[in-house]
Amino acid sequence: MKPLPRTPLAQLPTPLQPMPRLSAALGGPQLWVKRDDQTGLALGGNKTRKLETLCAAALEAGAGTLLTAGAIQSNHCRQTAAAAASLGLACTLVLAGEPPALTSGNLLLDGLFGAEIIWTTFEERPAVLQAAEADLRAAGKRPYLIPYGGSSPLGAAAYAYALEELLGQGLAPDSIVFATSSGGTQAGLVAGARLLGYGGRILGISVDERAADLQARVAPLAVETAELLGGSIQLAPEDVLVNDDYLGEGYAVMGAAEAEAIRLFARHEGLLVDPVYTGRAAAGLIDLIRQGYFNKDENVLFWHTGGAPALFAERYQQDLHDG
Repeated sequence: MKPLPRTPLAQLPTPLQPMPRLSAALGGPQLWVKRDDQTGLALGGNKTRKLETLCAAALEAGAGTLLTAGAIQSNHCRQTAAAAASLGLACTLVLAGEPPALTSGNLLLDGLFGAEIIWTTFEERPAVLQAAEADLRAAGKRPYLIPYGGSSPLGAAAYAYALEELLGQGLAPDSIVFATSSGGTQAGLVAGARLLGYGGRILGISVDERAADLQARVAPLAVETAELLGGSIQLAPEDVLVNDDYLGEGYAVMGAAEAEAIRLFARHEGLLVDPVYTGRAAAGLIDLIRQGYFNKDENVLFWHTGGAPALFAERYQQDLHDG
């Protein structure tokens, strides 16, 4: 794959670890975890890899401000704010929701990193983001717009490199399971798999969208990502594996399944997964194991995309304490 400019932000390679106690507890396949919660920047997460390629482009463009958008407890926004601080850039975040009386979790960290926050609604977020970019340009702040979740071909390319990193650690799992939302991580993994000849399942557990919608977004993004990396692939939406059975009561609403997954990972492996992304993906993995989706002799990798700061968000405290 063609190398792209990258700004060093992450501690790589991230660890690859077996999960023998969780495997035994579930009576399922051999479980592994790829620790992208340990990428290092601002308590880690998958967005750090994407920010390496995206920030390289921002610096090349002479940007003075990183601009992006997300939800109140956005891991992407937290890591973008930290990247900006580490590079001496300003950061503006457009967040959808109502500002809480008490900042906690990722939102608290956004403020610690010095990000300016603009509040809006989910419906108005695209227009507000566009207006924020125009205002920053008018003020001479030289903004660089990072797409939602870092999910552009440039951001997704980081996960093609990540798959190459995993294979270089000596494991070619039968299945890779992870949280999918904006689609960039999955597009990068799919593009990397096609370019590197990896034939295992790449199964995204949707945290907020129906499978057909994600498949329709991931497929062309993976094709564009492969082209950016110097390759050419053909990919139809139905070639993208997405499971949307675990949407629960909606985005960022922690239910019993996520709470159980958080406790199982913590008590059997000492690993923290979050209520929004990795907890929902872990809940899906656990249920699929219980259904017999995987053969017991398979190696199944859970790609941990981070998100632990959301555990400390005020909204989740009561449900977590109740357990």
